[in-house]
Amino acid sequence: MDGYPIHVLSDIRRHLEEEKSRVAARITELVAQDPYADPERVNDNAATDTEANEESSHDRFAALVLQMKNQLSDIDSALVRIGEGTYGFCRSCGQMIDTDRLAVLPAATLCFSCEKKKNIR
Repeated sequence: MDGYPIHVLSDIRRHLEEEKSRVAARITELVAQDPYADPERVNDNAATDTEANEESSHDRFAALVLQMKNQLSDIDSALVRIGEGTYGFCRSCGQMIDTDRLAVLPAATLCFSCEKKKNIR
């Protein structure tokens, strides 16, 4: 199974590692901004509307953090596939994933056709 040239994979690895650092930093920022991260929150006697606003904000922060943790997991999986020599091959049909698709979604595991079939089901 011939894959991408080593110099191309090196560039992709570097990009993914930079993206991983950026996403991890953003997660740290979001966690720090979460209203529930304030230890004084437990002791305050906030009004009901303030409490509801904090809860809503917390839910948004939690959803964003979860999404970014999933993105980190996808990046880690792509880095593993680069190391294994399976990066850029569709996990469903085994064909090479189009480079344009990988440029947009570097952690893609399915070619466009298989992704489309998966979403139809």
